[in-house]
Amino acid sequence: MTDPQIRRRSEVRALARLALEEIGAAATGIGSIHRAISDRVFAGIRLGVGSHAVPAKLLHDEISGAAYTLVADAARLGGSLAGRFLDLPSSENVAPSQTRRGAQAIAAIQGLIGDILESEGSPLAEPLSIRVNGVALAPDAGTLADAFPRAGGRIVVFLHGLVETEDAWALGRRPTYGERLGTDLGYTALQIRYNSGRHISDNGRSLSELLDAVTEHWPVQVESIALVGHSMGGLVARSACRIAFLDDRPWVRQVHHVVSLGSPHLGAPLEQAVHYASAGLAALPETRAISGLLRRRSAGIRDLNQGSLVDEDWRDRDPDALRAAACSEVPLLDGVTYCFVSATITRSPRHPMGRLLGDGMVLVPSASGRNRTRMIGFREEDGMHLAPANHFTMLNHESVYEKLLEWLGTPEAD
Repeated sequence: MTDPQIRRRSEVRALARLALEEIGAAATGIGSIHRAISDRVFAGIRLGVGSHAVPAKLLHDEISGAAYTLVADAARLGGSLAGRFLDLPSSENVAPSQTRRGAQAIAAIQGLIGDILESEGSPLAEPLSIRVNGVALAPDAGTLADAFPRAGGRIVVFLHGLVETEDAWALGRRPTYGERLGTDLGYTALQIRYNSGRHISDNGRSLSELLDAVTEHWPVQVESIALVGHSMGGLVARSACRIAFLDDRPWVRQVHHVVSLGSPHLGAPLEQAVHYASAGLAALPETRAISGLLRRRSAGIRDLNQGSLVDEDWRDRDPDALRAAACSEVPLLDGVTYCFVSATITRSPRHPMGRLLGDGMVLVPSASGRNRTRMIGFREEDGMHLAPANHFTMLNHESVYEKLLEWLGTPEAD
């Protein structure tokens, strides 16, 4: 059996097994909700009829419990069998992770539970890598030379956001920023795919190691590096720069620009809301299963609570603590221009709905790195506001590209 066949089969089996195991877990969770509600109902009935309600409750609990257990066990058994024996023949022998739809599905799963997948050694927990046409590239001299026959000395690295892949930059099937920067400014674009469920600092470390290998084996002398990240990708870029600086990695000395597009530098309100909601739902038996589901969210999502970039923000800390400890303030690199794009769904950022919802995912103060209590250090003149626009508009928008041309075309990038 060839390597592509092995890869395809392992991914298909892992996806099937995960789907069935999640069905089993869902059945168990629904069963616990059912049991909690019935306990409360029968407790009320017992107040009226006394011990006469006990036989009915015992019968109800026995039947409903057996039904949920049967569904859960059957699903888990099916998952185990699928994980060992399932195969879906394909004439092309292409792994799901190398197809557009398959990669998007795996990226969504990674964003939700990617840290768990990695700890289990799942083939769905792919390592951070450069991708060309969906295929992961090894950062060795021969592979890079073959993949980038027209490699130039100026590199721009693109980092997608949570539950995304490198394909996200082709929003609307339009030419990507990377393709256009290659034509207009002579940059060579590297499209990175990573498991967005891992801690941001873990992905930052992996990116730092990858860029170290890339700059060592690049076909020509590297002159400059620009990092462009959407949403979580902007945080991964900053984390990688910090880690590389502390480790004295050679590549970081070539960085001239770091650009974040809608990145939650000060945290994302949706994750903050889920953090508190999961604590509140845990207080009642009827909603405890929902709390447990919310608390399964990945380490990467949890890092978005305050925009955590380093290990110290999560190591030896209770992730479910109601009041999260303050995150570390990571200094910017000297001599590097940090640029940012914020957005609001309203035409004016001062509109009440614009202030409340921002771009639908990230608020303007967080994207620009400054509010009443925290200030990242971005210069206002190095920012841009896009309106009206949503969180994903920034992935491929003419106004954003014009700003990228202006920022990356400055003399500092030469």
